[in-house]
Amino acid sequence: MTAATTLPPTPTFEPPTHLLKRFTVDEYHKMIQAGALDEEARFELLEGWVVYKVTKNPIHDMTVDLVHELLSDRATGCRVRSQSAITTADSEPEPDVVVAAGPAIRYKKKHPGPEDIALVVEVSDSSLARDRDEKLIIYARAGIPVYWIVNLQEQVVEVYSDPTGPSVLPTYRATHHFFLNDAVPFAVGGQTLPPIPVRDIFP
Repeated sequence: MTAATTLPPTPTFEPPTHLLKRFTVDEYHKMIQAGALDEEARFELLEGWVVYKVTKNPIHDMTVDLVHELLSDRATGCRVRSQSAITTADSEPEPDVVVAAGPAIRYKKKHPGPEDIALVVEVSDSSLARDRDEKLIIYARAGIPVYWIVNLQEQVVEVYSDPTGPSVLPTYRATHHFFLNDAVPFAVGGQTLPPIPVRDIFP
C-alpha cells in the first residue's frame, strides 16, 4: 500500500501592492459599458478600488424600505432613491438611501453628485465597520452635508454633519446618536421637516 503524500500547507496569498491598480470614475464607467464586470455581482467604486457590495439580509432590506418610505413622506419635491449610485471625484458608491434634488429626469445622463444631495443613508449590520470608516471618509471628502448610519446592531441612528471636505483626514465635525425614544431631525435646503421617530425605523 502506497503511503499517502503529505503536502506542505498552502501559504496565504497576499497580492503585491505594485500589481494593483486604482481606477478613476471615468475608467470605472468604461468598464461597466464594456461589460468587464460580472452582471450577476454588485460592485461599487470606493476611492478608486472596485469592491463587492456586502450581501444583504431580510432585515436590512426591510429597513431600507422603511427609511425610504419615511423620508419620501417628508421630502416632497425631492428624489428619494434606494441603492442607486452617486458620483464623487474618486468614488461611485451605492448608498442604501439618498435624498437628492429633483426632478427624476435630472439624472438621465448622470448620477447625483455632492451638489445634488441633501442626505445619504447607509443601513448597517455586517457593513458597520466599512460604513463608519471608508464610506464616512468618502462622503465627508465629497462634502455630502448629512450622513446617517442606521445601525441595526445597536438600534441607533448615527447622524454625521458638517463635513470637512477635501482634507488630509476627511471627517464630519458633528456626530449625534439617536436612540429608540428619540426622533431624528431632518432638513432639506434649509427647510426643517418633521423629525423621524427612531422606533419607526426599528419596529
